[in-house]
Amino acid sequence: MLEALPGLAFQAVLLVARLGGAVLLLPGLGEQDVPASIRLALLLALVAVLLPGLAPGLPPLPAELPELLRLMLTETAIGIWLGMLARLVALALGQAGQVVGLMVGLASPLQTDPMLGAQSTATGRLFSLMAAVLVLSTGLYSLPLRALAESYAALPPGAPLPLGRGAESVAQAVAESLALALRLAAPLVLASMLGNFALGLLARLAPQVQVFTMAAPGQILVGLLLLGLLVPAMVASWLGAAGTSLALAG
Repeated sequence: MLEALPGLAFQAVLLVARLGGAVLLLPGLGEQDVPASIRLALLLALVAVLLPGLAPGLPPLPAELPELLRLMLTETAIGIWLGMLARLVALALGQAGQVVGLMVGLASPLQTDPMLGAQSTATGRLFSLMAAVLVLSTGLYSLPLRALAESYAALPPGAPLPLGRGAESVAQAVAESLALALRLAAPLVLASMLGNFALGLLARLAPQVQVFTMAAPGQILVGLLLLGLLVPAMVASWLGAAGTSLALAG
């Protein structure tokens, strides 16, 4: 048993590399609001559950350091890739919230989501938290976890990293996430365009009146009321699209 301990420890670390990279990005489970201790406990629990079944197919401890580093980097890259694909599905709802905030008048065009490194809007933050709650409450988190477990059959440790297929899948996931965000925010975008068109006509008819400044509070109020009416339909649409995307990814 003592002789097999180094190999078993290496296999556990190999699982931590892939699973850890994914857990950092998985929707619901990898949120920044989730304490690091909980994410670490989840990672260790996944390793304990998967290691007995996956151990026979995992490579042994390499004799040379370059091969060891290659295995660790490859597994980490695969985990980050799989986690990113799942994260982009959840990010669509937060992006829709950012667009809604801009259209309603709660944001400036120079403000973006904090996930991308700048200041957030209230609606963007609300929709991001809503995505995490929906993923955890509806059981959608199980789909990327199952995909992680099944990835060891499709992408066994030690195999070359599929750079071409990986880049293509990420590009497609980004396009689908942006398209979903725009579909979710489309009613608010259309209402904002019609409202601004009407305000532009009023400004032409009465140029001495600051129409846009006077209409700003009303625009925010009407936008929030319309958003309240549309939220159930937006959530239902996102849940259907997220379930389909995560199921296909699995």
